[in-house]
Amino acid sequence: MLKVVLFDLDDTLVDQEGASRTALLDWLPELGLGLDDVEELVAAWLAIAEEAYARYQRREITFQDQRRVRVREFLGADATDAEADELFSGYLSRYERAWIAFDDAVPALRRVRDAGLVVALLTNGDSAHQRHKLDRTGLAEHLDVVVASDDLPAGKPDPRAYAATCEILGVVPGDVLMVGNDVEKDFQGPLDAGLGAVLLDRHDRHPDVADRIRTLADVPLAG
Repeated sequence: MLKVVLFDLDDTLVDQEGASRTALLDWLPELGLGLDDVEELVAAWLAIAEEAYARYQRREITFQDQRRVRVREFLGADATDAEADELFSGYLSRYERAWIAFDDAVPALRRVRDAGLVVALLTNGDSAHQRHKLDRTGLAEHLDVVVASDDLPAGKPDPRAYAATCEILGVVPGDVLMVGNDVEKDFQGPLDAGLGAVLLDRHDRHPDVADRIRTLADVPLAG
């Protein structure tokens, strides 16, 4: 019986990719980089960020270290920790200002709560950073439970992430529906761990996935 709807955060409830792009475009001139090849620069930054964050999730480096790695690799600079931190702060302040919840996020969270279900969040991120994001976007008050990967033995899609989250929630996997935008972390991983799952596919990128929705207004609450 469905008791909990478990949401992902970045690019599910919050437009993380849009915020990252906006921040980067505003940050580039400060770095002395032109905008002639902007799409290449955006793609490079996102790819570097994804790999560095994956290393953080595997516990190979710290959350702060992954930020330093991103700066060094993007700029090709042999910066000290202090220099990398200072450089990254220029991006971070812009990134935080650009955070915004998707229009369908709050209505979806309210709908789940109105149905008598627990509204929870499972995010692959630093707890303090993600809670700050929730506060800044006004999402925090609409969530009953927030779980970040640094509270867990591993991050998504490791099966331990879902098992530990279910323990925190006090439910069995079959009582939980996971909703998120990543096929591996928010769909296949939860299914393999015994949870229900539906993929949020806002841009119609995964037509091969049967259980997908295009908007959070379509999160299924029966089951």
